[in-house]
Amino acid sequence: MGMFQVKVKVANPADAARCFEEAFWVDTGAIYTFVPEDRLRQIGLEPLHSREIILADGRRDTRLLREAKLTIGELGETMTCPVVFAPAGSLLLLGATALENFGVQADPMRKRLKPVLGVIGGYLASRGS
Repeated sequence: MGMFQVKVKVANPADAARCFEEAFWVDTGAIYTFVPEDRLRQIGLEPLHSREIILADGRRDTRLLREAKLTIGELGETMTCPVVFAPAGSLLLLGATALENFGVQADPMRKRLKPVLGVIGGYLASRGS
């Protein structure tokens, strides 16, 4: 798959003025969005949970996470999404959970995000009352 970047603003949900904006690599192979921990702490975010993850090289690691407000520039939308506290100096990665929250998928040929229709439930969800 072709790699591309999108501008993402990351903000503290409790104080949206505490934020930064950077180019993130769109990574459909990553479940969570990865942000270097020093950048998250600079905007006042401290971890709330931990998760065991598998890194791209196959190693297992336990990383801290919490939610942050993400704004994807080309969409003009803001959503609260889980972010992993990545080691300082790590690449900024926009993961599949954030893409699903925003209702988009990666279009590597055009190097952009494109909207997708949401699928809700199955038979029971589609039945009328």
